[in-house]
Amino acid sequence: MSTAPEVRTVERQGTDVIAESDRKGRPRDLFWPWFAANISVLGLSYGSFVLGFGISFWQATIVSVIGVAFSFLLCGIVAIAGKRGSAPTMVLGRAAFGVRGNRLPAFLSWILTVGWETALASLAVLATSTVFRELGWDGGVLTKLVALVVVAALVVGAGIAGFDVIMRVQTWITVITAVLTIVYVVLALPSIDLGAIGALPSGSAQNVVGALVLVMTGFGLGWVNAAADYSRYLPRSASTRGVVWWTTFGGALAPIVLVVLGVLLAGSSKDLNAAIGADPIGALTTVLPVWFLIPFALVAVLGLVGGAVLDIYSSGLALLSAGIRIPRPVAAGVDGVFMVAGAVYVVFFADSFIQPFQAFLVTLGVPIAAWCGVFVADVVIRRAPYAERELEDRRGRYGDVRWLAVGLVVVGTALGWGLVTNTYGVPAWLNWQGYLLEPFGLGGRTGAWAYANLGVLVALVVGFLGTLLFARGSVRRQEQA
Repeated sequence: MSTAPEVRTVERQGTDVIAESDRKGRPRDLFWPWFAANISVLGLSYGSFVLGFGISFWQATIVSVIGVAFSFLLCGIVAIAGKRGSAPTMVLGRAAFGVRGNRLPAFLSWILTVGWETALASLAVLATSTVFRELGWDGGVLTKLVALVVVAALVVGAGIAGFDVIMRVQTWITVITAVLTIVYVVLALPSIDLGAIGALPSGSAQNVVGALVLVMTGFGLGWVNAAADYSRYLPRSASTRGVVWWTTFGGALAPIVLVVLGVLLAGSSKDLNAAIGADPIGALTTVLPVWFLIPFALVAVLGLVGGAVLDIYSSGLALLSAGIRIPRPVAAGVDGVFMVAGAVYVVFFADSFIQPFQAFLVTLGVPIAAWCGVFVADVVIRRAPYAERELEDRRGRYGDVRWLAVGLVVVGTALGWGLVTNTYGVPAWLNWQGYLLEPFGLGGRTGAWAYANLGVLVALVVGFLGTLLFARGSVRRQEQA
């Protein structure tokens, strides 16, 4: 008789620790959800976003490889905590921030994941509309509404179902999208103009840093707050190196290939480069024959849905970690309502996608980078498993509020927002950012460093070094309690 844990149709686990009998799988199983969530053809559009900083092909390639790989390595380190503690990322964060002190980063995590799932759902709808229009069919309001209903049903349905269903769905999405993406790459290769690419001028060091930060925030830093959510079901005996490797490899493999190809395509055509700003996915259809438009719509929608599914699952867990007491499936449904409302705005009312999207990435990227620095350093310092039952007890070893960690996020965010700017000035209410560029001698909001977005890197370093230098003693006392 098989002793394998029963596969649940709807997962009831919320922020509670996974029981020993429910822990299963191997580190290499992590490849499937991470690869499926990041094989989206949106990665191709990042080639255009990177070139928008005015850098050359080789600069863009180096930035893309380093930015993607390093940011997903951070996810791999965060995933170690999931194996050690068998709880969601935002619950394990209580060890560093305190039981109630962790509500601040949990709330930030919820905003970030809801924002990402909204962006991915919106892109899936816009891509469907564009494909229909290219085929000569109606790509108007009705098509967008139907596409939104279908996408929302897939994302919210999987989010409510939970871990087991998501792992199975992501495996199928991985296989289908990988095959169709390879076909897209083959069909797009004739559109590459090596002469135009070679003529791209090199950019300044500030431009290179800005592009690097964009890649980091658009890929791995957008996932760090959820990285332990999928490793928490692994047995304690699972290889730590395997957890890091398969998370990093699964997340980074597809984006590295897709962004570099996107650089080649966007660098070959000024028209395509400009069109991506308004419709990052739909614009990619211009290099395809008509017969592949329907398969392209499938690969685009599935890839985006794959990312949104992981986001809505983790956003529900973050909402619960922030102190909202509702069942996990209900939390996923609540997040779905916010996702649909945001997608309606982006699809039917927003003038552009890329401008508010980049503003969103950089603005939330700063506090998340500060949190990531704290969490990663905390994981590096720890040697023993978490005291699982005390993660819920503010009178236990982890305490109520750990002011060092909270303070590092606040200080890192204050410094970070002072060193970033809203690249396009949209939305205008974010134009207060960059208030430290002038005092720090970096040329102010119009100087050479204005769009380098140094604040994200500064926030990451503040969180990491502050924890590494000042929290080692408190971690050792927790482990000895």
